[in-house]
Amino acid sequence: MNIENKTVLITGANRGIGRALVDEALQRGAKRVYAGTRRSALQNADARVTPLALDVTNAGQIQGAVEKVESLDILINNAGLDLHDDLSDHAGLERHLAVNLFGTYAVTKAFLPLLARSRGAIVNVLSLAALAGLPFTPAYSISKAAAFSLTQSLRALWAGRGVRVHAVLAGPVDTDMTRGLDIPKASPESVARAIVAGVEKGEEDIFPDPVSASIADNWRSGAAKALERPIRITDRLHLITP
Repeated sequence: MNIENKTVLITGANRGIGRALVDEALQRGAKRVYAGTRRSALQNADARVTPLALDVTNAGQIQGAVEKVESLDILINNAGLDLHDDLSDHAGLERHLAVNLFGTYAVTKAFLPLLARSRGAIVNVLSLAALAGLPFTPAYSISKAAAFSLTQSLRALWAGRGVRVHAVLAGPVDTDMTRGLDIPKASPESVARAIVAGVEKGEEDIFPDPVSASIADNWRSGAAKALERPIRITDRLHLITP
């Protein structure tokens, strides 16, 4: 999947990783970049950028976006929510799931017909928190773990129909979400470059920064990844059922 001359849609495109992904797609020669934002439209002088009002929790806006996008090669589900919490508020968990899980699902479902037609790619921007929950933001971790399971399920379901599904398992990135955390962070620009490079290389699971890259080899050779390999899960059930 070479991004040159491709049409790309990026949610959460107004800041952080999303904004950096827009710039990276343009630098790599994308033909058209649809920039989905929840509030203000993305300001970009490049004529290849088409702003979209796209709140991933709003069914009407999702349908409106579908009507405006004529063709699509790559969908990047980047929109996300992280409200540090202690799981004491049920509504807080629901808010995280609404954006990080159900928003990703709704946008993906809406654009799958276009992606199937182009034999394109879905890229879900997740987090290492999907693999191991973070105690200072458990609702976010739960929602990202669920979104990772969604990613794996979509990958298995759509592989035979030519749609590739990528998971981005990022470590700490210097965005608004990590403001106040006194830890080493990768720049959004470097992460965006690594994400697009991973998609072009066909990496199913993309580890786009130094922290996440340190576990990449162990993950790819581990038992969890082995269950995803070409033999279908039903053929492996005898390995995991008593």
